[in-house]
Amino acid sequence: MRALPFALVPICALAVTVLPAQADTLSVRFSWAGIPACVAISPAFELGGVPVGTKRLRFTMTDLYVLTFQHGGSTITYDGDSVNKGAIRYTGPCPPDGERHNYRWTVYALDSGDTVLGSTSAEAMFPP
Repeated sequence: MRALPFALVPICALAVTVLPAQADTLSVRFSWAGIPACVAISPAFELGGVPVGTKRLRFTMTDLYVLTFQHGGSTITYDGDSVNKGAIRYTGPCPPDGERHNYRWTVYALDSGDTVLGSTSAEAMFPP
């Protein structure tokens, strides 16, 4: 049997179901503007792409210059894409006088069973 040239091979059409794209990837933005040094007042946060099924948000903060210091964080009820200033319990940024440190906030989107649905982080120098 002789092989047919590619152009003569019949092509069957396949039905393909395209699922809608997952919502945008979880994102977070914040600014240290108006946050005093050495005070536990968290900045306001703006979230985007929060996964469907998110019930709570867990926030943690890390000083990228002193990784061993535990700033902590807290978990709050997800109530929309804005988190008010002061809503997170933690130990505030307090670099030595005259120094600036880079701090990272990490946010975890949790379902009702505390399964992580997504996470993201954002960094900024303090003081701004």
